[in-house]
Amino acid sequence: MQMMKRSLLGMAVAGLLAAAPGFTWAEGWKPRKPIDFAIMAGPGGGADQIARFIQSVAEKKDLTNRPLVPNNKGGGSGAEALIHVKGANDPDHTILVTLNSFFTTPLRQENLGIDVQTFTPIAMMGVDPFVLWVHKDDGITTFEEYVDKVKSMDGEFVMGGTGQGQEDSIVIAYMSDVYDLDIKYIPYSGGGAVAKDLAGKQIMATVNNPAEAKGFYEAGDFVPLLAFSDERMPAFPDVPTIKEKGHDFSYYNQRAVVGAPGMSPEAAAYYQDVFTQIFESDDWQGYLTSESLSPLWMNASEQQEYWGLQVENHKKLLAALDE
Repeated sequence: MQMMKRSLLGMAVAGLLAAAPGFTWAEGWKPRKPIDFAIMAGPGGGADQIARFIQSVAEKKDLTNRPLVPNNKGGGSGAEALIHVKGANDPDHTILVTLNSFFTTPLRQENLGIDVQTFTPIAMMGVDPFVLWVHKDDGITTFEEYVDKVKSMDGEFVMGGTGQGQEDSIVIAYMSDVYDLDIKYIPYSGGGAVAKDLAGKQIMATVNNPAEAKGFYEAGDFVPLLAFSDERMPAFPDVPTIKEKGHDFSYYNQRAVVGAPGMSPEAAAYYQDVFTQIFESDDWQGYLTSESLSPLWMNASEQQEYWGLQVENHKKLLAALDE
């Protein structure tokens, strides 16, 4: 399989944190009931952690007159969430925390009839890099040792990741291709379950986002070997990037909030204002730093342009994955 050696995002995220646009409260419209805060993944993963942190900030700062109610819909690589939000009976009270399965799942499951451009842009909260992790008990401390270990197992090395044809499998497939690795891949419904099984040594390695592996890393159980970011991450200054190894590739998970198709402009303005305040808060900016996310603010039109770009990028990546 020939994977395209290129950066998926092609972005210098550090320089893109500009002043967020100042939305005003949508006079005459406020939520009349609890807000369905759907999540495209199972409990414990990066999207779930972000949703619950956002909920806590909104509650702490009293930003909504009705609560955000987290609602995990991780089935079918996020298809469950997309169907749920697309068919929402009350679009004005339904929002979704997304990751890159927002792009990949409709492409791989065309029968869903999902057009991401029909969803309502709310807020781009940041992008999340990927890191290759192994368990400390394996005794692997460098990426080169990892490559040697995988090759020595002749197809019996087992990795886990979120979904099939989603973010984790794309990163693993690229790495496998350029290093000629034969890896068994087990798909999970969320990054939390992936990290838990690496901690329990049910699998041998993962490419979890830093937030998903953080607790196990801080406990000394996980060893980071390689980053799939454009530059080394401040939290892991000794971990090289795959670019440093000679491969022009990086991959980031979007951390965004979108509204249901058919959401009214008044409701969209309300949520855009709420999430602008959350994005600009010290709480969220601190979360970006502590969890190794990069800020990437976009207004509504920029988000839809970004969605179009990512759909085209993922068409190419998925085509290469299937070769």
